[in-house]
Amino acid sequence: MLRRLSVENYALIESLELELDPHLNIITGETGAGKSILLGALSLLLGAKNEGSALKETTRNCRVEGLFDLTGLALEPFFEEHEIDYADQTTLTRIITPAGKSRSFVNDVPVQLSLMRELGTRLVDIHSQHQNLIISSEEFRTEALDTVAGNGDLLRAYQEQYALLQTRTRELQTLREQAAAGRRDEEWLRFRCEELDAAKLKAGEQAEIEQELLILEHAESIGETLTTLCNELDADEVGILGRLKEGETRLLQLRGHFAPAAEYAARLRSVLEELKDLNRTLASDNEHIDADPERLQRQTARLDLLISLQQKHRVADEQALIELRDQTRAALAAIVHGDEAIVQAELALEACREETLALARQLHQAREKAAPMLQEAVLDVLRQLGMAETTFEVQLEAREPGRSGMDGVQYLFSANRNSRPQPIERIASGGELSRVMLALKVLLAERMQLPTILFDEIDTGVSGRIADAMGAIIARLSERMQVVDITHLPQVASKGESHFVVYKEDSRTHLRRLSASERVVEIAKMLSGAEISEAAVAQAEILLGAERI
Repeated sequence: MLRRLSVENYALIESLELELDPHLNIITGETGAGKSILLGALSLLLGAKNEGSALKETTRNCRVEGLFDLTGLALEPFFEEHEIDYADQTTLTRIITPAGKSRSFVNDVPVQLSLMRELGTRLVDIHSQHQNLIISSEEFRTEALDTVAGNGDLLRAYQEQYALLQTRTRELQTLREQAAAGRRDEEWLRFRCEELDAAKLKAGEQAEIEQELLILEHAESIGETLTTLCNELDADEVGILGRLKEGETRLLQLRGHFAPAAEYAARLRSVLEELKDLNRTLASDNEHIDADPERLQRQTARLDLLISLQQKHRVADEQALIELRDQTRAALAAIVHGDEAIVQAELALEACREETLALARQLHQAREKAAPMLQEAVLDVLRQLGMAETTFEVQLEAREPGRSGMDGVQYLFSANRNSRPQPIERIASGGELSRVMLALKVLLAERMQLPTILFDEIDTGVSGRIADAMGAIIARLSERMQVVDITHLPQVASKGESHFVVYKEDSRTHLRRLSASERVVEIAKMLSGAEISEAAVAQAEILLGAERI
């Protein structure tokens, strides 16, 4: 529950702090005093977007902070999942900077606004006046019925299965589209595949051909040069090798009387061996150099083919051609086997659809069982609120399976038992909607076990005895949970254990807790207006009860 709310520099609020009672807290004040501003600050704390300027003074931050008692709410797994340190006394903080930037903290740890919002939905349910209109939303009506039915786990299982059904449907559609496109392109793909297969592509081939063509194109000059070199190295009598061998022999003959001759001979032998090796290599290469016009023509044609294929298919080299060939083969294989994949996808979709329908039927049965319970619970509250002749029915309408199941949920209403019930959003007045929404909120709050609920003038459109009954219902609800009620009705205000008044002074919104005697004055003012009569004071004392004075 919310223990303390602090607000600084928000709208007309310079600074205020609110210490809340665990049960029923009443907030009253004149129109325009700032009750809606206080509600806006709390909404910011619970993750609402900053709509417009939140700052009273644009030179400093707006800060809203709330201390929540989480004891017994079983929120430890939520904190662990989001890697936040859990504490029974947890602080939520929201800061809006002068630049309009928003920062959110849980126990002083920075968090995303979405996480703050998710946590907020587990802590406080805010029901403002305009929310009476959400009864026209089928989503709300269905959620209310599912809450009464206890369908949480079943609904989650159905929604997961329904999401899988959507995925399976898209997969099958994609396969069919691919198969249709493939059939349109099959002839062209087959031609391209045959063309690339016929080319017998090999990785690195183009570089090898280009190197060979350089040799073939200059074979004659290369051969002449190599022959000349071989002749100069190994020609009879005048060849370099022969002369060096002769020099080596003479040096060896000198070594007996000229010591360096042995070293010179060894060095010459090293040069001689290197030149012999060079000669062998030159001779070998010369044997393979052949001015072969036919080979030159074939390799030139092969290179032209590779280049023309690259240009035709707009790729950079033969490796890209090989990849294109493999992709084309895969595309053709997919066309060939596409029908098999479609059959398998159809079977998977059908199995998924059956499972989805089975869960949808379980949801329908649970809703059918819960509908009378919801009807009776709402009617019971409405009878307490003076609507004994009211008809309220929960009607299920068969639909195609959607995200919430196969049921359309309609609330039928009539304020007169003799009139045919019609959809509540078409026929109910504002006061009737307020009472029906109070009945639903009481019922849902009990089922959802929320720690705190805030009513913002839910009593609009009622007065007198009905207002007193509404206050009694809210008071009974506060026995099981914390309730904050912003009200303009003295009958409701008198039920609270703590009473706060919002007022405006010097263009600033203030809030303070009322003492017992001050409550008498405040409720008398609500009864009679600015001029407080003795009768109003007496009536206020009656409403509050003598023991509270």
